[in-house]
Amino acid sequence: MQQTIISDKVSYQDLHQGTDGFSDKNLIGSGGFGSVYRGNLVSEGNVVAVKVFNLQNNGASKSFIVECNALKNIRHRNLVKVLTCCSSTDYKGEEFKALVFDYMKNGSLEQWLHPEILNSEHPKTLDLGDRLNIIIDVASALHYLHQECEQLIIHCDLKPSNVLLNDDMVAHVSDFGIAKLVSATDGNTSTIGIKGTIGYAPPEYGMGSEVSTCGDMYSFGILMLEMLTGRRPTHEVFEDGQNLHNFVAISLPDT
Repeated sequence: MQQTIISDKVSYQDLHQGTDGFSDKNLIGSGGFGSVYRGNLVSEGNVVAVKVFNLQNNGASKSFIVECNALKNIRHRNLVKVLTCCSSTDYKGEEFKALVFDYMKNGSLEQWLHPEILNSEHPKTLDLGDRLNIIIDVASALHYLHQECEQLIIHCDLKPSNVLLNDDMVAHVSDFGIAKLVSATDGNTSTIGIKGTIGYAPPEYGMGSEVSTCGDMYSFGILMLEMLTGRRPTHEVFEDGQNLHNFVAISLPDT
């Protein structure tokens, strides 16, 4: 498998031209720290996904650095592959930062679980076999991050929108913008400044507990329940002490 490459070999001009000026027609996703565009880059020889960081947002620059550090030395079939990066200035002379990834033709798991967000006349569907394969893919990615990397990586924001699917419906965990890299001597894993996503982040993170692999596994459990029930953990039915875990437990009383 080809080793992941991160370098400053792609210019702002390349990315601007490849995405038609970061046009809305090429916009394929957005988040708290930036937007993702579909692009064509001659230097990479194929269609790519370009994540442009909104540096006006507090924490976006730090997120760019964290994601670079997390991705530069890891490679696995179930992790999104970063091709290169750009740290430059735009045509207005303002700071510009972006990451370039392999393009995932089948979008995010979120779009498949909740096809209504696509406003499509022909909604996408996943059968049970597809769902089990995706669960195995995500589990394999987490095992690699937690057990096989030279430096432990805690993802901190596992959720369906951060699981991308390629042409063959192989799942790839993405978005390491708030990941935590833990060295053997690192004793500072406080969650101060780490928000995660409501419904997927373990409750103890909200009380300042240290991030851990157990936190990622909590998120993975919620993701599995969502995949098998079709309900988000933030569904309106979950109130007054009810939650996704209790919903499944009540539905399966003899297990």
